[in-house]
Amino acid sequence: MTSPAVSTAVELVDAPLLYKGKVRELYDLGEHMLIVVTDRISAYDYVLDPAVPEKGNVLNRLSAFWFEKTGELMDNHVVHTDVERLGDIAKDKALLKDRIMVVRKAERIDMECVVRGYITGGGWRQYQATGEVNGIKLPEGMRKNEAFLEPIFTPAAKNDVGHDEDISMEQMKTMIGEELALELQEKSLKLYRFAQEYCAERGIILADCKFEFGILNGKVILIDEIFTPDSSRFWAKENYALDIEIDSMDKQPVRVYLDSTTWDKNSQPDPLPAKVVEETKRRYLDIYHRLTEQA
Repeated sequence: MTSPAVSTAVELVDAPLLYKGKVRELYDLGEHMLIVVTDRISAYDYVLDPAVPEKGNVLNRLSAFWFEKTGELMDNHVVHTDVERLGDIAKDKALLKDRIMVVRKAERIDMECVVRGYITGGGWRQYQATGEVNGIKLPEGMRKNEAFLEPIFTPAAKNDVGHDEDISMEQMKTMIGEELALELQEKSLKLYRFAQEYCAERGIILADCKFEFGILNGKVILIDEIFTPDSSRFWAKENYALDIEIDSMDKQPVRVYLDSTTWDKNSQPDPLPAKVVEETKRRYLDIYHRLTEQA
């Protein structure tokens, strides 16, 4: 995977743009949608400059890898990832290669389905403040990065502007109905356990992850991305320890750099240094190679 950074695909795709997210762009193909994963990188709700070469390729190929792996567990929205099948829609097949996914159009369920196997990040902060995570009462005396006896389901209500809102399972039932909420919980936990075991065999700890689901023809299917460095927290087994900030296998170099500056987090930050971009690129490629065992 070697290509220049792609910060937008608008000039590369001859199809109507439906949505431009922080990283992904969605295009209308009629019956289906085209997802193009760019190399844009975001932190603290800001899209940063410059883009990180190879990042979009990694995210797209890793999602495709996991969608195939989990296909027997549940249906997903993938139709294909072959840029050649786009025909004239793809204006630059070389740049779009490995970063496109044609998907079925599903009605998105506005819930972020988060599964946590370890108490860290936002879950740890909740626990410190209340002794709970998303309304789940936890034992006293837990330590940062400690594994739960069983993974927990901690949903969030999706918010396209600003942060998603952490909610309890009871709130989720009220918002989307008990039957659907329980189905999403069950499917999320099953997917997490499957990937957790797979990762463990390769020396990687899947600390937590998030899923998005949609409804197609009355059936719940998996959409968006799964088990990527942008949607999951991966730790190298050799780095695991309690009571510390574990160096995760994602855009951690970007967060560390930004936190070391005087940036106020309320305005567009200065461009990232080249060494930060390069180290972030290395992280994304490393997790891809370790998970897929592909070059």
